[in-house]
Amino acid sequence: MAIVKRKLGRTDLMVTSCCLGTMTWGQQNTEAEGHDQMDYAMDRGINFWDTAEMYSVPPHPKTQGSTERIIGSWLQKTGRRNEIILASKISGRSSMTWTRDSDVALTRQTRDQIDEAITKSLKRLQTDYIDLYQLHWPDRPIGLFGAKIDASTYAHDYEAFEAILDHLESHIKAGRVGHIGVSNENPYGVMRFIAESEARDLPRIASIQNAYNLVNRTFEDGGLEEICVREDVGLLAYSPLGQGYLSGKYRNGALPEGARKTLFNRLQRYESPAADRAIENYLLMAEKFEVDPAQLAIKFCDTRHFVASTIIGATTLAQLETCIDAFDLAWTDDMETEANRLHGEQPSPCP
Repeated sequence: MAIVKRKLGRTDLMVTSCCLGTMTWGQQNTEAEGHDQMDYAMDRGINFWDTAEMYSVPPHPKTQGSTERIIGSWLQKTGRRNEIILASKISGRSSMTWTRDSDVALTRQTRDQIDEAITKSLKRLQTDYIDLYQLHWPDRPIGLFGAKIDASTYAHDYEAFEAILDHLESHIKAGRVGHIGVSNENPYGVMRFIAESEARDLPRIASIQNAYNLVNRTFEDGGLEEICVREDVGLLAYSPLGQGYLSGKYRNGALPEGARKTLFNRLQRYESPAADRAIENYLLMAEKFEVDPAQLAIKFCDTRHFVASTIIGATTLAQLETCIDAFDLAWTDDMETEANRLHGEQPSPCP
């Protein structure tokens, strides 16, 4: 079994190199299907699961929190809470105010909103603690998913880094949260959180959950790799399949029944002439090495020295088996050379 355990940041958490992603549960997947996936993941030795208060995705008031509720019902049914490392997230600055009971102008990471979010997540999850609690995206306005923002937005108010850490510390001291992390964050944010934690003896971030895959290697090129290696912040790589494109299921314009592109048509991050060329080249690479393209893409992430865990997601047990089997794939020097050659020809077309 090629799934191994790795130390997360400077914590005592030993997470499996494969993390079970859950964002389809409650919309594309039923509660029973979510339970089946958790059973199967446990059977395959995976101890690390990731969710969020916002899930399932696409976000919607009627399904918000459904994924946590499905995990909670499984935990209540099985009594296996102490066998897993459970990660969840609080939303950042957003107009999705239906995540809050109170009348707020924006979803934020203020003390009151953090208190509310953690209380509600614990209730849905039917547990009294969350091992890793993450800021899903920043409280401050920044460009996300390759989007550009006007420099004037930097003048907008935001919850101070030290204030957010102080808010989270109260929950760590109370035992409701074990450790903290960030997500969809940039180098400035990571360094500011680390600087404030060290200067003020506040909790230290253990992880960063960002998109990382063959067509998005900005983590390496934009400074985050060096920061995270030197500062012991583990990358939890999400979207290793480029939202399914690197599996080949959308090749030549295909729209499989039940696929996210077919259902929701919100994968534009992976749709451009440059993305099309790059994705096709990686699919041809998989054919050259006679391996499943999804497994090639996942194993690429798993072999990066800065990746603590690769987050996989599936809507069927067959897909889940394929994804988990990817960790058994042998990554060769020739594969590494070819992946780097293709990256050099078309660097990160899907930031």
